[in-house]
Amino acid sequence: MSPHVAQLNGRTATAEQLAPLAFAGFAHFTAMQVRDGQVRGLDLHLGRLRAASLELFGDALPDDRIRSYVREALRSGPADASLTVTIHLPGDLEVLVRTRPPSSGPAGPLALTAVEHERALPAFKHTGEMAKTYYRRQAIGEGFDDAAFVDRRGRLSEATIWNLAFWDGDTVVWPDAGLLRGTTMGIVQRRLEGIGVPQRVQEVTLADLPGLAGAVVMNSWTAGIAVRRIGPAALPDAPSFVAALHQAYETEPLTRP
Repeated sequence: MSPHVAQLNGRTATAEQLAPLAFAGFAHFTAMQVRDGQVRGLDLHLGRLRAASLELFGDALPDDRIRSYVREALRSGPADASLTVTIHLPGDLEVLVRTRPPSSGPAGPLALTAVEHERALPAFKHTGEMAKTYYRRQAIGEGFDDAAFVDRRGRLSEATIWNLAFWDGDTVVWPDAGLLRGTTMGIVQRRLEGIGVPQRVQEVTLADLPGLAGAVVMNSWTAGIAVRRIGPAALPDAPSFVAALHQAYETEPLTRP
């Protein structure tokens, strides 16, 4: 069974069908990790797709239809996978579901360069963002693992394909800036209280980093990978912080689409 599946509206996609999407930048998507045919935070993924479709296209497909397309793709592929749902509008709304081998992300800890950048429509996970790949490649060329973004007000917001989270030794600190609220971030935020870990949202600048006790990046791959440096600031190891994020994430039940 191939880990690579590409279906458009529930049917195997042809090259002719995929060609317009390959050269179009006006689309949005969500990415998830599937384990034994199940995902965490399915409601967050569906809510993300619905909100983005309404904003970009003025219309949204029913959640049940999206779920049926995901189920169909999983029937054609392995039970464990990385799965992406992309929605675009060539005429009517169309849904591309792709699967690839599962991933858990890099081991870390990571070193991030800091670059001044603000994504357009940061609240939505949309395609055509060449700048993210550009800044990541630049960072690697400079000896870093990836890049974190600083907005025009000097606030850290997010990284190229990651959310950022910080630790003050007691409380999880989420950056206050324009950013994409990732599904893993959403899961962790709603589960931290259940394991007794406080959290707050505040502005975080490069100058604030020496006073913090740790930092991580997170995305659909993982609930937290340690960050050892952002720009000029070194950050201490915080294994209890990373463990708490993973613990919170794992209390979220798995759901079948």
